[in-house]
Amino acid sequence: MSLIVSDPTIEGMTTESAPLPTAGPIAALTGRADPRLLAAAGCLCIALTSVLIKVSGASGATSAFWRCALALPLLAVLAFSEARRTRVRAKILLPLLAGLGLGLDFVLWGEAIPRVGAGVATMLLSVQVVIVPLLAFVFLKERPDPRFKFVAPTLIGGIVLAGGVFGSSTTGSNPVLGLVFALAAGAGYSGYLLLLRLSSSPATQVRSLSLATVSAGFVSVVLGLPFGRLDLAPSLPSLGWFAALAIVGQVVGWLLIAGALPRLAASTGATMMLLQPVGAVAFGFLLLSERPGALQLVGCVIVLAAVCFAGRGAAKKPAVQSSARLSPTASSSPRAMSLNSSRR
Repeated sequence: MSLIVSDPTIEGMTTESAPLPTAGPIAALTGRADPRLLAAAGCLCIALTSVLIKVSGASGATSAFWRCALALPLLAVLAFSEARRTRVRAKILLPLLAGLGLGLDFVLWGEAIPRVGAGVATMLLSVQVVIVPLLAFVFLKERPDPRFKFVAPTLIGGIVLAGGVFGSSTTGSNPVLGLVFALAAGAGYSGYLLLLRLSSSPATQVRSLSLATVSAGFVSVVLGLPFGRLDLAPSLPSLGWFAALAIVGQVVGWLLIAGALPRLAASTGATMMLLQPVGAVAFGFLLLSERPGALQLVGCVIVLAAVCFAGRGAAKKPAVQSSARLSPTASSSPRAMSLNSSRR
């Protein structure tokens, strides 16, 4: 039986939309599990990626290249399964363009981690909550939520403190440069989110991610080779860390979160996503002995509060809420995507 979704019109009447395409392998694998547990597990997987990058000791370009190269075989299998199940043609150009932003994010985030710390670098990427609505306003004419004018300056202030611009920092070697790299990475990731949302659907999620991963790997080569920052023959221990990075962050974490978020209310999803930066700071503390300074911790709290405040605003759209449990495209606005997306 096909699932029919009632779509409210401006007059309050309802009309039936076309049947949704058959769900891909993500829904098939995760459909019976509690979405809150899936989201929590996925967030913790992704929070661990910054630790894996730091312990590998590799440059941003090297870690980005190998996480993409090693993830692609697994993604290809899932993409083939998705194509056979859904028989829906995937877009090609937009996911490839989205991957350029993802590759920039991977490379620069990898450079930020040793300079500002694994946990703090992840926290700083919350700048996407500011950048995505701005991009949506400029290119899609989507007006930001009224909360945005309060969230943006608060978040920026928290980012400056978390980045270690003021006071002393023991989490990295060059916190100011790390802050710059992390913010640039957040800008790249914001472009990825916006383009992927425009190009992907529930029936083409895996293929869109696979194409974006190909582009991201290409960007790592372009940015890494000219500056001697790409190691195509890493040691076996480093290759092991990269394999864990590809499986945990690029495949498993994404699959769990992509299977969970469409079944959660927007406010719940946004709150669950806070486990990513919180988990990254906790893993940095426990596994890497990173000790953020007092001002950095204050900045982290401010960032989390701003993101949480923005997420509560995203939950006030009844039309989105009513269909969020039925279709992964329910939270389709770029702003909702910035709040409810998986970080890594």
